[in-house]
Amino acid sequence: MLEVRIRKKLDSFTLDVQFAADGGVLALLGASGCGKSMTLKCIAGVERPDSGRIVLNGRVLFDSDEGICLTPQQRRVGMLFQDYALFPHMTALENVKAALGHLPRRRREAEAMAQLERFQLAELFARTPDRLSGGQRQRLALARMLAAQPEVLLLDEPFSALDSHLRDQMEREMIRHLQGYAGDVVLVSHDRDEVCRMCRQVCVLTRGRSEPRRTVQELMASPDTVSAARLSGCKNVSSAVRISEHTVSCPDWGFTLETAAPVPDALTAVGIRAHHIAPGAAERNSAVCRVAQVRRSAFSVLVTLLPERGEGEALTMELSPEEWAAQGEAETLAVHIPPDCVLPLTGGGL
Repeated sequence: MLEVRIRKKLDSFTLDVQFAADGGVLALLGASGCGKSMTLKCIAGVERPDSGRIVLNGRVLFDSDEGICLTPQQRRVGMLFQDYALFPHMTALENVKAALGHLPRRRREAEAMAQLERFQLAELFARTPDRLSGGQRQRLALARMLAAQPEVLLLDEPFSALDSHLRDQMEREMIRHLQGYAGDVVLVSHDRDEVCRMCRQVCVLTRGRSEPRRTVQELMASPDTVSAARLSGCKNVSSAVRISEHTVSCPDWGFTLETAAPVPDALTAVGIRAHHIAPGAAERNSAVCRVAQVRRSAFSVLVTLLPERGEGEALTMELSPEEWAAQGEAETLAVHIPPDCVLPLTGGGL
């Protein structure tokens, strides 16, 4: 189990993160520059927090009050960087051997070859990283990292620089290799779909501050902050005012909306997922909108709507091509939002 509670002053904000990973893959999900990678570096010992405590399986890695700060080599933490950080002038075998300093010298080569065999790289043992494909480099980086027998794996956006085809292939390989790993895994990402495919739990970071850990399913079904809603893929987020326990006013859209979920006193906004906006008037939560733009893809149509009574804030509705065709290329459209699809939100970041 990994327990993290740290603070570190950065140039534009203070990192203030608290979470626990206790099995499976935990995602740190946030926009670029929010402190995700810095959090991993603090856990690995590459960076030192200003204060706090980091504990891994009962071992204290860092404690500012007790003056404890183990070196990266003492922590038994494996970190996979975005560029894999392989030694460019070493062969695949030498890269893995470099992680086996805990073994007697005479055993290192045999163990390194066994590790390459596990990752289907044994025939490439004499190649340097520049002579390997992207997938082979990723497998080599994983082989080297796991050879050191880390108690936790830290994955820093390992697919961010790849094209979509290679990304899909390497993601599938990563999931397969992680299935046999017994320790905790922390994945840094800004991609909600990647998190949905790879992770069981998620901790959202916004400008260095962490939100409570939740399951990925909970994040997608009921995000409760502006940041969580945006990161979960909610395309429609606008400021709102609480009117009652189940009613909000959205002046930017010109709506008064009923909600199924209770509206918190600290409400700042509401979110509506694009596929939850439906054509047609209804008894509640209806509005007439002007169709401002239509964007088509192979499997969906995104329709930009301007509510007639709003203040210029647009809504995005997502339909199938067949559903949009049924509207007859309308220029004006009545739409409605079911009350159980209105997400009351707190926090800043609008």
